[in-house]
Amino acid sequence: MADNKQPNNDAVRWLLEPQDIGVRYLALRDLLDRQEDDPELISARHLAHTMGPIATILDQMQPEGYWPKPGPGYLPKYRSSVWSITLLAQLGARVTEDERLERACSYMVNQAMADGGQFSINDTPSGTIDCLQGNMCWALLEMKYDNPRLENAFEWMARTVTGEGMAPKSDKKATRRYYAGKCGPRFACGANNNQPCAWGAAKVMLALEKLPQDHRTPLVEHGIQEGVDFLLSTDPAKANWPSGWAAKPSSNWWKFGFPVFYITDILQVVEALVNMGYAKDPRLVNSLDLIRSKQDEQGKWMLEYDYTGKTWVEFGKKKQANKWVTLRALKVLKKVDGW
Repeated sequence: MADNKQPNNDAVRWLLEPQDIGVRYLALRDLLDRQEDDPELISARHLAHTMGPIATILDQMQPEGYWPKPGPGYLPKYRSSVWSITLLAQLGARVTEDERLERACSYMVNQAMADGGQFSINDTPSGTIDCLQGNMCWALLEMKYDNPRLENAFEWMARTVTGEGMAPKSDKKATRRYYAGKCGPRFACGANNNQPCAWGAAKVMLALEKLPQDHRTPLVEHGIQEGVDFLLSTDPAKANWPSGWAAKPSSNWWKFGFPVFYITDILQVVEALVNMGYAKDPRLVNSLDLIRSKQDEQGKWMLEYDYTGKTWVEFGKKKQANKWVTLRALKVLKKVDGW
């Protein structure tokens, strides 16, 4: 394992190799802290949008702004609009770089968001669920998409975490109520046997953290604190959150991968908490040790969970050192160790 407090320079140089356009762009931005107007970053960003994986995904988009069929875009997995937009955001796509991205984001808001702010698998409020809501809210802000309707989406998301002003799912006449999927406060989820779901919580927390400070209402701040308290209610390294009908946590918690859709790993939970300012919290010590234990002597992490053959782009072979996973891990450790 590489040094715990400093990045392995060979690993960073590996991420900066010019042939891997997409990774290089994000390594310059997120590891070397190049400013938005830095000429090298501008060039790398342009290449990522015109020749890298971002370009590959955009080339599959229909002219109206969807993949591969019209509508709210949840199906088919993992190439429809929901998954393509989530992936594009993880690749660093920006609406200012290609007008097709603005078109895709607007299509998603118009087709998949209900009037109450719920992103939905079927464009009705009842089709909402935390992992979808969190992924879409995070992705749209990450891509620098601006739409006043997103305020409703964030309000709904925070309110469902805290329970403020929410009626139970049985009260079908209420203006704001829970549903079969998004069934209760603090991340309760019908897909998790009506128990709180940490997969969904990680997505919601990543999204709430992206919201600028001057847009965070008391409701949002309350939601953030509830989320932190939930994720730290157990040692994240043990992933001992409620696991629905299963007798023990999913083994996927310990498989670091790329991209990350609704299935979540411990690395993403730590990312959410570190982004929220908990990098030095002693409750993360075991999780950080786990992350570091997966680093090899060259400072690299392997791909343990993948979507090979299911997305528009391939991101490496399982059980081999992987640039995308290494980038994910180093981004977290950079914030923790302050290098």
